[in-house]
Amino acid sequence: MTTPEIQPPTIPINDIHLVGDRSKLSKMYQHYVEMKDKYPHALLMYRVGDFFETFFQDAITVSRELELVLTSKHGGDVGRIAMTGVPHHAWERYATQLVEKGYAVVICDQVEDASQAVGLVKREVTRILTPGTVLEEGMLKASRNNYLAAVVIAANHWGLAYADISTGEFLTTQSSELENLTQELMRLQPAEVLFPTNAPDLGTLLRPGETSPSLPQCLPPTFCYSLRSQLPFSQGEARSKLLQKFKLRSLEGIGCEHLPLAVRAAGGLLEYIEDTQKQNSVPLQLLRSYTLNDYLILDHQTRRNLEISQTVRDGTFHGSLLWALNHTSTPMGGRALRRWLLQPLIDIKRIKSRQDTIEELVENTPLRQDLRKLLRQIYDLERLTGRAGSGTANARDLLALADSFSRLPELSQLVADARSPFLKVLKKVPPIVEELGKKLHAYLVEAPPTQLKEGGLIRSGVDRILDERKATVEADQHWIANLEVDERARTGIPTLKVGFNKTFGYYISISRSKSDQVPDNYIRKQTLTNEERYITPELKEREARILTARDDLNQLEYEVFANLRDEVGSHAETIRDISRAVAAADVLCGLAELAVHQGYCRPQMLEGRELEIIDGRHPVVEKSLPAGFFVPNSTALGGELQDSQEQIVSYPDLVILTGPNASGKSCYLRQLGLIQLMAQIGSFVPAKSARLGICDRIFTRVGAVDDLSTGQSTFMVEMNETANILNHATANSLVLLDEIGRGTATFDGLSIAWAVAEYLAAEIKARTVFATHYHELNELASILTNVANYQVTVKELPDQIIFLHQVQPGGADKSYGIEAGRLAGLPPVVIERAKQVMGQIEKHSKIALGLRSGN
Repeated sequence: MTTPEIQPPTIPINDIHLVGDRSKLSKMYQHYVEMKDKYPHALLMYRVGDFFETFFQDAITVSRELELVLTSKHGGDVGRIAMTGVPHHAWERYATQLVEKGYAVVICDQVEDASQAVGLVKREVTRILTPGTVLEEGMLKASRNNYLAAVVIAANHWGLAYADISTGEFLTTQSSELENLTQELMRLQPAEVLFPTNAPDLGTLLRPGETSPSLPQCLPPTFCYSLRSQLPFSQGEARSKLLQKFKLRSLEGIGCEHLPLAVRAAGGLLEYIEDTQKQNSVPLQLLRSYTLNDYLILDHQTRRNLEISQTVRDGTFHGSLLWALNHTSTPMGGRALRRWLLQPLIDIKRIKSRQDTIEELVENTPLRQDLRKLLRQIYDLERLTGRAGSGTANARDLLALADSFSRLPELSQLVADARSPFLKVLKKVPPIVEELGKKLHAYLVEAPPTQLKEGGLIRSGVDRILDERKATVEADQHWIANLEVDERARTGIPTLKVGFNKTFGYYISISRSKSDQVPDNYIRKQTLTNEERYITPELKEREARILTARDDLNQLEYEVFANLRDEVGSHAETIRDISRAVAAADVLCGLAELAVHQGYCRPQMLEGRELEIIDGRHPVVEKSLPAGFFVPNSTALGGELQDSQEQIVSYPDLVILTGPNASGKSCYLRQLGLIQLMAQIGSFVPAKSARLGICDRIFTRVGAVDDLSTGQSTFMVEMNETANILNHATANSLVLLDEIGRGTATFDGLSIAWAVAEYLAAEIKARTVFATHYHELNELASILTNVANYQVTVKELPDQIIFLHQVQPGGADKSYGIEAGRLAGLPPVVIERAKQVMGQIEKHSKIALGLRSGN
């Protein structure tokens, strides 16, 4: 007896390069490989029947990232090929997960009916999804922009352009110092950054954390980078692209004529958008240029320390300034508030116009409440318009637009008597928008399906040809609906049934026991165990007519819908003008609501350096505490101010703030920064009163952080941040420092802290609060006239201290660090030993400063 040969398990091919002779592949796989060659760095999802399949290495990647089953399929003479697929109706959900992980996804769909195809079904690339170019609602976060950025660097100068194709925003800038580029990218937090390079790996999408020698060090590794060809970013190509897109003869009108690097970045970005959107034309707003000095500058460390959009501890939204201030009613307003907080104003006129609107809404409670109620009924006009303009909106999107348009006249009537600028702009509703809303409601059914090519979209009475075809289909369907009753009566078979399935179409079903009663005109179609299925010539004729007419009807409905969608897209600029006005009013209405409920005041904005806050409060901490628990504190910095008796009082430029740990020094520092920032977005502020000069930059140095990725210790990070402040702060800056010099030896740290404080006060004269445990720094106040000492007070009891959280004049001479350790739960024996050691140190150690400026 011969033992059968055991065949080893077949290992499917997972690499295209292992195929060898591609002619051995089946026709479908040959076409797949041709498509993959065009997009080697993306994941290609290829429509096969009811699934989008991925093959070869893409299948391995998709299986791993989405935790899907990896299988294989016969690919011709080469054997089996690795395969992972997802249902065609759910591709968006799976593609979203891949894009969120930093992948580019190419959708290759069937563009003809498989039942009518001769040979291989025709397929084409219909969408290219990258992190910065998604439009689908499920792939976007409603509360924040999804920016695509492009960067061009030449020597120490750079150009930056960024766009959100879902909202149409398109801006560009140019500047020097690569550090400024880093900070601007960190502000924007783009989903994807384009960078032109001559490297051979063009088209590569580097996911967060992946590196390439083509990328300069000034580009933060936390973003996705798409390496692109230099050609679209050349001056000639980029300029031509922008002129053609916006139908301009010159770039002078948009402020870009003399910004060559900004033009190159914008042109290259525009080319990328057109390349990824294929048949879709994204309606972008006219390109706008800006400069960094147009706004209050916040570096990344300051945004982090002030916890503007997320907390330092765990990076969550809850507990951030944005969380505390966000009372918006629309997604557009939520995104606008985020932008305002990350890019505060320095123009007093613009600030006051926002304040005027908030003040009117604070004083007019019925208007504020009615406005907020109406705003909740307005959908995301920006993104709905973007989808309409790009040809990706469905019928429900258009109905949401129509519902929103119908609210605009009500909004106009509501603000008819308004005086403030951001409400007055809502009074005028373009007639074309009202008409468009009425037309959409007249054309679309109340509850349309999400699928666009299966009918059921358009109402009767809006298109004559459509109505005629509907009538024909309905008549045939009515005939078939009555066929069962008619045939039962004619044949005398009470169990006769009329059915339908996709394989055989319509049929007449008769049980086998009654088959001898079948009329002569019945034609047997199928024999089953318990029944026979028949057709008649007339039934077949009606079926053919119904199916043909239904396909024609569905196609005609889709064409009517597509024309409606195109009409909406043609008015994208007008609709987005309205959406910006609605978003701004929404933000200001929310800030007014906050001001009323939290007792905020309108700050007086000044051109000088004054900073006077009476009973200021931390907006986030106060919201997190029970009502009345937060202890307010006052602040005065920045030269001569007029007090309540109208006397001129000289206030310091620099305050040395001392006090124990956990007493509230860091909270006080952040409180000052947040109040200044809130004032410069036009918000009311948490204080009894405030007089604030315009600030050009806010700097913070708070907390201890290692940067392990670059091998920098806590102290080195501290020194880098301090150096950045000393090199960029001006007399109009606000500097908030906490514990400079604590990461090294005591004498070294004290010396650095003294020198830094002295330099800020004597040379820069920036408005500064310097929190420290080096009580020796109190000596500075006796040396420099623009330095003052303040302390966070405590109440000492025999066996404990009570933190009062009150900031008062005078310097503290104790840090109460051992007491803080006791409160934290250090063992009593450790506390007692620490007291013994401290007593010995105080007895035998003396730091003789004897410091005077210049000695």
